[in-house]
Amino acid sequence: MAAGMKDVASLAGVAVGTVSNVLNHPDLVRPLTRARVEAAMEELGFIPNGSARQLRAGRSRCLGLVVLDVTNPFFTEVARGVEDYAQAAGYAVILCNSDEADDKERRYLRVLEEQRVRGILITPVHGRAPELRRIRDRGTPVVLLDRPGSAGQCSVAVDDRRGGEIAVSHLLDLGHRRIALVNGPLAIRQCADRRRGALRAVERAGLDPAAVLTEVTVPAMNARAGAVAADELLGPGLASTGLASTGLASTGLAPAGRKPTAVFCTNDMLALGLLRRLGQAGVAVPGDLAVVGYDDIEFAADAAVPLTSVRQPKYQLGRAAAELLLDEADRPEEHEHRRFVFKPELVARASSGETASAVPA
Repeated sequence: MAAGMKDVASLAGVAVGTVSNVLNHPDLVRPLTRARVEAAMEELGFIPNGSARQLRAGRSRCLGLVVLDVTNPFFTEVARGVEDYAQAAGYAVILCNSDEADDKERRYLRVLEEQRVRGILITPVHGRAPELRRIRDRGTPVVLLDRPGSAGQCSVAVDDRRGGEIAVSHLLDLGHRRIALVNGPLAIRQCADRRRGALRAVERAGLDPAAVLTEVTVPAMNARAGAVAADELLGPGLASTGLASTGLASTGLAPAGRKPTAVFCTNDMLALGLLRRLGQAGVAVPGDLAVVGYDDIEFAADAAVPLTSVRQPKYQLGRAAAELLLDEADRPEEHEHRRFVFKPELVARASSGETASAVPA
């Protein structure tokens, strides 16, 4: 059984209140007495009850971080930025993975409130503005992460419309006029914005999106879905491999039967899954099909065919969001809500037929 404060007090020959003062107000305890109490704690292996202390103080030394998919390296780098800033400020981070599911996200938000976290950083599945507003009204600061916010709320995001635009503009500049857009559910804000950017690039080039773009929508933003999208694009000849999925839908913006010469995937996990499947099918990249991804995760440069990708400042996103959250939590009266929007850049590599380079937005 774990030792308690009474056990420490008995061994040290002091009152329980003295043990409490050593833990919470050590300056009130004489050095010799404090040393005796600390020695007793060490001997007994006493671990203070942090939860009880936090409840008495009305605050926690933890931050909640809710992300869409913890297996996506994009969120790994974001979380590292959050954790580094939080740790330097004396906070721990509770990482929650919503799996892009509303009900799971809702349960995590309830648990984080019950744990009296100092604040919550969240990439919400959907807007969830009313629920997040109620959490703030109950005293828990909330910062939107990788989402633009409205007035009266802090947020940190990337200009995803611009990111989608520079990705497709890159392919247009290389001469491609039949481009597939592999995208996730449009209910996810990033998917919708990157699609809008792709359409804007075609329109600004003086071309008809209906003639240039073929859109394939997959139910998830992972490598498995990217492989399924490859089968859809390459035709029924590959369906016999068993990789086809009933969850895939093709919107067919381009006329049926016109095979694309290039593909823009709205995240790198889709692109990497697609690249792997193309390799299995003997499709040469970029000779037969150029590929561009989005996020520029660590694995993008190390793919069998190094992946051209739209780079987001992932680590900086996390640090900036944590800084805003702790500023609001620690200085509520002086804090001013801010909305940071970072600019993406295109990193050209072999998958689109380019030598390695970075093109600013």
